[in-house]
Amino acid sequence: MARADNDLTAEQWGALRAAWSGCAYCGAQDVPLQKDCVLPLSRGGRYTLDNVVPACRSCNASKCNQEVTHWLRVKRLDEAAFLLRHQAISVELVRAEQDRAEPVPHLVPDADEAPGG
Repeated sequence: MARADNDLTAEQWGALRAAWSGCAYCGAQDVPLQKDCVLPLSRGGRYTLDNVVPACRSCNASKCNQEVTHWLRVKRLDEAAFLLRHQAISVELVRAEQDRAEPVPHLVPDADEAPGG
């Protein structure tokens, strides 16, 4: 069965947890972290590398299915800092994922090259 584009792998989840080093919203460390969709599922979000962040139970429950920037303002958390960091981490991890998926040039023969040499 092919992997759906909304299935976050265990490896991707580990990379997200490492990149954020704690709750993406409040910064809490050494607490269990849950997967939170920045754009909630109920609003069209999916469990993808660029839409999931690690959240402590308190932040995840509080945010629920609210739009992230509204929730950050209500909680008086640093909206700009979160958005900038989320963008930077997303770009870095998605780029790393794409780099791993690209074929290694010397292992893929040129179309002009005859088989065997």
